[in-house]
Amino acid sequence: MHYMKPTHESITNSLRKVIEPDLGKDLISLEMIKDIIIEGNTVNFILLLTTPACPLIEKMKSDCKNAILNDHSKDLLININTTHQVTTLRSDAGQVLPGVKNIIAIASGKGGVGKSTIAANLAVGLALNNAKVGLIDADIYGPSMPIMFNLRDAKPMLKNENGRNLMVPVEAYGVKILSIGFLVDPKQSVVWRGPMASSALRQFVTDAEWGELDYLLIDLPPGTGDIHLTLVQTVPVTGAIIVTTPQEVSLADAEKGLDMFASQRINVPVLGIVENMAYFIPEELPGNKYFIFGKDGGKKLAEERKVPLLGQIPLVQGICESGDKGAPIVLKTGHPMSIAFMELAKSVAQQVAIRNAKFDATKVVEIVR
Repeated sequence: MHYMKPTHESITNSLRKVIEPDLGKDLISLEMIKDIIIEGNTVNFILLLTTPACPLIEKMKSDCKNAILNDHSKDLLININTTHQVTTLRSDAGQVLPGVKNIIAIASGKGGVGKSTIAANLAVGLALNNAKVGLIDADIYGPSMPIMFNLRDAKPMLKNENGRNLMVPVEAYGVKILSIGFLVDPKQSVVWRGPMASSALRQFVTDAEWGELDYLLIDLPPGTGDIHLTLVQTVPVTGAIIVTTPQEVSLADAEKGLDMFASQRINVPVLGIVENMAYFIPEELPGNKYFIFGKDGGKKLAEERKVPLLGQIPLVQGICESGDKGAPIVLKTGHPMSIAFMELAKSVAQQVAIRNAKFDATKVVEIVR
């Protein structure tokens, strides 16, 4: 059989047959192929991924090689380098948070489901995959990021820029962080009224130097209230993540969170559900799973509401020790929870890319009273 000689055009035509599995379009029209260079019998090009933690990278590389070899000599050597460029739909550059590509709200219907643990480990997991990540701890009832990141005594620096004082986020484990816990004495009880909490969140968003970020995660208080409305009125939220445990009472409250973001006046896409404490794994018996809070509750809710299940995070003794010591457990390579959180980071990055490809940009909500 006679095979065509590789040219820039022939390689491009071959790669036009490769479909990006999540987005359903070919790699050429998605502009995901860069710098095709042919040197004799060798073809080099860059595969530009839309997420820093693409779970389909090996499949896509394999599909590219097969498509080229089907049209050309089987003796061709194909070198594929990968890089990433996180997608964004934000068109309001120059307004609030101009350098932030995606703003993600992390919410729960009720307290005690481990929402802040999810937020902290997701942020670090994304950073470990070379994403630029920021985290706002807006949980007024229990700001826990200062403890989780070993930043108990941290205070954000102030920087004067064009006559304005801007807070400079504190950095830990590759994540830029601002927390309500930085503003209060941890030994004193502080009573926050709704407007005070909303004002603090607005300051974290509008009066802080976040710079260039792929993802800004916002850890919201449990429930549905003033601070949630303040967020969607201040910035265009890319999507929301709902955290629940498998118990019936938690699932019922998680539905309220889903309904809030999906409501007509707010209309923020739900990226998916995280089922936390999905099962218990004893450290001395890592092969055993005990469904102490029920089984697959979050999974069933995701199926019923037709939203993605982003992850099922197990409960292992080490999570409490890790959080209290100020080192998120995702850093503990090989630990069952670290593996689960790294998978969650990939899943969230994947869903953000899908959301940006398939839905319109979120607009800032204008609440009419």
